[in-house]
Amino acid sequence: MKSLHISHHTRYAYDQPVTFGRHRLMLRPRDGHDMRILSSSLIVEPEAQVRWAYDTFGNSIALLDFAEPASRLVVKSELYLERYGLEDADRTFEPHAITYPFSYDSDERIDLAPLLLIQCPEDRPIVSQWLEGVMPEVPDNTFTVLDLLSSAIHDGMEYRRRDEEGVQTPAETITGASGTCRDFAFLFMEAARDLGFATRFVTGYLYDQATDENPGLTGGGATHAWAEVFIPGVGWVEFDPTNEIVAGNELVRVATTRTPEQAQPVGGSFSGGAFLGMEIEVAVTSGE
Repeated sequence: MKSLHISHHTRYAYDQPVTFGRHRLMLRPRDGHDMRILSSSLIVEPEAQVRWAYDTFGNSIALLDFAEPASRLVVKSELYLERYGLEDADRTFEPHAITYPFSYDSDERIDLAPLLLIQCPEDRPIVSQWLEGVMPEVPDNTFTVLDLLSSAIHDGMEYRRRDEEGVQTPAETITGASGTCRDFAFLFMEAARDLGFATRFVTGYLYDQATDENPGLTGGGATHAWAEVFIPGVGWVEFDPTNEIVAGNELVRVATTRTPEQAQPVGGSFSGGAFLGMEIEVAVTSGE
């Protein structure tokens, strides 16, 4: 178990006071047996009416409506939570799911149907060819297959931070052999779906306990992204190909979605001026 404090501050600047449309925030995780929220706060400048709702995936969404124009927008989120990792996740697989390939049962296939579908079917031949290259002989163990897939991305791709919004297609990531955590998570998802697994995109935070001996993980200091795979018996298992983490308590899940585009932490509109830029500060520290 890890006790963590997460501070996420975002500042937007404009050349003059602008009128804000509704903004949508995905910044608050949900409680569960693997994560307990001890306290949370959300401060917005200028003042806004905040209404909480759930999206179709059950994520907590804050909807903001602003009364007055302003030349800057500040969103400050503070979280204190306890995160519990899943040790030896593969030991809790249902017997029929240990060996690859396996089949989801009839109810699972209905519930998981949208998460089994390839999002970029035009890229499937390239993804399949890449899979054959990195895994010429597919193992008969489910966990080994997924672990090898994560390692292939981690070892064969170069991480390059990109501040622009959006996610590369799987073909772009494979062709360029580089990308961000979002790109790596999406490639993992599409490759796993090609292999018959139900997957979903995860946005959240990474706890990076870097030391002199341990240079640390990749993707800290900002929001992070990874993928989850549904395995009967244990449920959703985290795979972070950027850091080659499986079911680790370093990963703090905020929201899960079918596609990367649905997982934007802060989104909204404005009118009446020009956007000058933004600053994002994310810190994940031990709360002990």
